[in-house]
Amino acid sequence: MARDICEYWDVFLAAAAEPEQPAAMFRELERIACETVGTRLFTAMTFDAASGMGRRSYSGNEAAYPTGGFKPISIGIWSQTVLEQRRPFASLTIEEVAAVFPDWPLIQSLGCESGCNIPVVVADRVLGTLNLLDVAGHYTAERVAEAMKLRPFAAIAFLAEAAARRIR
Repeated sequence: MARDICEYWDVFLAAAAEPEQPAAMFRELERIACETVGTRLFTAMTFDAASGMGRRSYSGNEAAYPTGGFKPISIGIWSQTVLEQRRPFASLTIEEVAAVFPDWPLIQSLGCESGCNIPVVVADRVLGTLNLLDVAGHYTAERVAEAMKLRPFAAIAFLAEAAARRIR
């Protein structure tokens, strides 16, 4: 049985105290996601609605999905669900993944055929998304509900990232 997510606050806040931010917090958040929800690949993205661009803030696999750089936000069911309606988006099969993500062959090559995208909202703005990938059928309704519990941790990490950008 997975640990209750509330048990992770002390270790997450210890990561928040580390100097390398937001990477330290996102690394800890990835570990929490692995232990509570399960994920083979964990990334975090920020979005700029004005420019229509997304940027990878953190990646659990830098070789396949490096941090930094910008990519256009594709308009469709994914953006409507996650960015506009601010609801999680789950795909249980590689066909469902392929319907919304053009990089599905890379996703599949990493042994992943299902996905879960969690919007993180603060002050009426989507700061970013947590993106989890795993084997086919993994992101059931129960697992998506568990993934939604990651949002408070993610909000702190995304806010730290925004603060670090302003300071630089």
